[in-house]
Amino acid sequence: MAEPDDPGIPLSTQADLLGINRTSLYYTKQPPSAHDMAMKAAIDRIYTAHPEFGYRKITVWLGKYDNILINHKATLRHMREMGIQAVYPRQNTSKPNPENKVYPYLLTGLTIDKPDLVWSIDITYIPIRKSWLYLTAILDWYSRYVISWAIDDTLEMGFVLEACETALSRAVPYIMNSDQGSHFTSPKYTELFLAAGAKISMDHKGRAFDNIFIERLWRTVKYENVYLNAYETPKDARIGIGRYLRHYNEERPHQSLGYRTPSETYRGF
Repeated sequence: MAEPDDPGIPLSTQADLLGINRTSLYYTKQPPSAHDMAMKAAIDRIYTAHPEFGYRKITVWLGKYDNILINHKATLRHMREMGIQAVYPRQNTSKPNPENKVYPYLLTGLTIDKPDLVWSIDITYIPIRKSWLYLTAILDWYSRYVISWAIDDTLEMGFVLEACETALSRAVPYIMNSDQGSHFTSPKYTELFLAAGAKISMDHKGRAFDNIFIERLWRTVKYENVYLNAYETPKDARIGIGRYLRHYNEERPHQSLGYRTPSETYRGF
């Protein structure tokens, strides 16, 4: 198609020739409203504290404790745009592409007693002032060390693969665990780890809290960094979250690790 200011074929004629609605050629994406951003920020705080809540409980909580009146359908719409859902045992906890293979859960009875035995990956919503981002991270279960992370403003596959490739350039896990979300059943994801020699494990029905370590990471990142800083721009968020994750790995002592840092535990094994 010619550019809109091309003096040759009028844009309306080009649209007619291609059989598309000419109004769509002039459409520009509208930024989210302040009201929608406030709703998403409130929902994110509730979900971070109570990942087991579904959209109906979040709707009730908003009205009862935050004095925000919203119907459950609107809450559900926001949660879908945020890429979140309740974490609890149920059938079809996620909707992988039916053409993609779902791998068995491999962690039953496994003693995790060294680094790089089990990694896990997840994605979380990050609110900023006028929009939002998505953060993905890969966590070593033994040490709680964040192997790699990436941020993007969409849920496209690229930033997940970026985090995976960065992690695999540093080490290879024996088992890579995730939920059954579409990102993690994608062959683009699974083949990266299989080619590196890792085994793929996926949470199944009744195993909703098997990624609890990374759920705790999200809560820590948000309460200790994201909510306190109220980032204005994507650039600010990337810099600030990156700085915090370095602090988390290298400086922040963990009670569950005998007050060692994840880096000391991971590298000092």
